[in-house]
Amino acid sequence: MNSYAWIILIFVLLDYALGAAAGVLNLKNIRDELPEEFADVWDKDRYAKSQQYLAATTRLGLVSSTVLLAVLLVFWFAGGFNFVDALARGLGFGPTLTGLAYFAFLAALSNMISTGFSLYSTFVIEERFGFNKTTLKTFILDRIKIAALACILGGPIIGGILYFLGHAGPNAWLYCWAGVTVFILFIQMVAPTWIMPLFNKFLPLENQELKQAVLDYTDSVDFPLENLFMMDGSKRSSKSNAFFAGFGKRRRIALFDTLIEKHTIPELVAVVAHEVGHYKKKHILTNMVISILHLGLMFYLLSLFISRQGLFDAFFMEQASVYAGLLFFGLLYAPVETILGLGLGMLSRKNEYEADLFSVTTTGDPQAMIDALKKLSRDNLSNLWPHPFYVFLAYSHPPVLERIRAIQQIEIH
Repeated sequence: MNSYAWIILIFVLLDYALGAAAGVLNLKNIRDELPEEFADVWDKDRYAKSQQYLAATTRLGLVSSTVLLAVLLVFWFAGGFNFVDALARGLGFGPTLTGLAYFAFLAALSNMISTGFSLYSTFVIEERFGFNKTTLKTFILDRIKIAALACILGGPIIGGILYFLGHAGPNAWLYCWAGVTVFILFIQMVAPTWIMPLFNKFLPLENQELKQAVLDYTDSVDFPLENLFMMDGSKRSSKSNAFFAGFGKRRRIALFDTLIEKHTIPELVAVVAHEVGHYKKKHILTNMVISILHLGLMFYLLSLFISRQGLFDAFFMEQASVYAGLLFFGLLYAPVETILGLGLGMLSRKNEYEADLFSVTTTGDPQAMIDALKKLSRDNLSNLWPHPFYVFLAYSHPPVLERIRAIQQIEIH
């Protein structure tokens, strides 16, 4: 084993150990007492059920991460990457198509494993706790659609990256950066109208009282909104959510039908105000800029390492190639990705507090946002006492109890 292999192996094992430790700490942080802030919405049975749900999902996470780690190590040290490379080369294609075949073979192997865990999660755990509404037909169709999108959208962009890296010389990383940036912006524009409807129905909001309340609010904060939809989230799960997507005239706010069913109009307006807050505070734009800069850094570093023979030796490759170099660099780059991810997680949690503040100050109704958060946590069986280390590693949102206490400190003028 050379230095590249040791760096990647150590990080893979460290990443697994940190994730496992965080999961165990999260389970040990479970407390018997229900926080007093939730006493008016939760009951003891629901609270106990949330702890059982946490235990079940954590155990599945530990098992799946252990299996995936074992498969990766066996595949790696048994020469699996070189074996798949020989299969791809045996098809007789040129470099770019061979690279696409290589990624397709590896993706198929990965999906075979991950699909098993997804089936268990959906039809055993989510079913046991009353969340699952997905039929086997919907599950299979979702997988087919995802695979088709990967081929239709992912194939050309990966093929383009492989082509430029193989033919464009020292400035290839710049062309790749520019091309992927344009692709990401394009997807952000078309996803709400072309891609998301492949998986869910987006219907114009029929509840006129709610629609008028939302439109009155968006007008009051100078946020013209034409696209307000109800999404059939109940097609797959009884969990509730809402989200903002798109840019310009294509932007839309979607409320899950399960959310509309379980919340009052003031609570729903508060949730919409929170989503508008992300836009008004430029969180979406900031995240996009950070993602684009991150891409530039990644492609630049890729250009420095993609041809290093030691990287191919670390994975027992008989022949070097652009596509294998791209894959192996991704494993080498993982520590940087993790550190950046931790920073982005901290930024995301900060942004959630700011969006809560925006919602409360613009609606003038902090209790509506608090009640919405309480009901969401109850209906989704949220963990009310997550361990700080687990939050640091995995949470994009602050714990719900901390959000509520932060809202309670806001002064409304």
